[in-house]
Amino acid sequence: MSTPQGSSRQSISNASQQLSTTSTSRPLSTSGLRTPLNRRTIYDRNLNRTRTAELSRASFAYLFSEMVGYAQKRVTGIQDLERRLNEQGYPLGLRLLPLLTTREPPRTSHRLTRILPLLQFITTTLWRHLFSRPADALERSSTNEDEYMISDNDPLVNQYISVPKEMNQLNCAAFVAGIIEGVCDASGLGVVSVSAHNGGTEMWPGRTVFLIRFEEGVREREGLVERDGRKG
Repeated sequence: MSTPQGSSRQSISNASQQLSTTSTSRPLSTSGLRTPLNRRTIYDRNLNRTRTAELSRASFAYLFSEMVGYAQKRVTGIQDLERRLNEQGYPLGLRLLPLLTTREPPRTSHRLTRILPLLQFITTTLWRHLFSRPADALERSSTNEDEYMISDNDPLVNQYISVPKEMNQLNCAAFVAGIIEGVCDASGLGVVSVSAHNGGTEMWPGRTVFLIRFEEGVREREGLVERDGRKG
């Protein structure tokens, strides 16, 4: 049975109006991200809300072992593997510095523009945030003024990694070295490199030393600031 032309136009018009009303009442999202009903995202949360939260060690061990396995694909040697682990940790350091300094009380918060306060921040505040304890030692090289060393007697990242004998020079704490490098660069005190080295002793066979080499200009600026302070 044929439909009269007038009623056909009217039904099409009504359908168009209904579609238009529906599309305006529920706008389509172009970002592809889901937004909670209260319109609050993770960026709206209080930074101190998870300040004392801890991650399960089993979860960390599984996640980090997967990260090492992923970095191990198509590497040419131990140095290449450590470089990839360093690159995985570097972005974390860039973000951890502003996060941790923002969490500090306003009366004690300050910019880390000097080498020693930055390294003390790394060995205390950063280490406690990552490993629930401070680093074991902070030393300055006796042969090179631009080099500093942070010691960890038992790095958490190495406790769940089994290294084969043929790769005994590998130190997966290169991931932590990347975090340290990211923190230093985020502070504006550029480094040439941060590397992790096996420094085991009879008491601490898994001891790791993080060697931090600052850029020459950073040390020169430090010297100028010290001289200006003495003049003042």
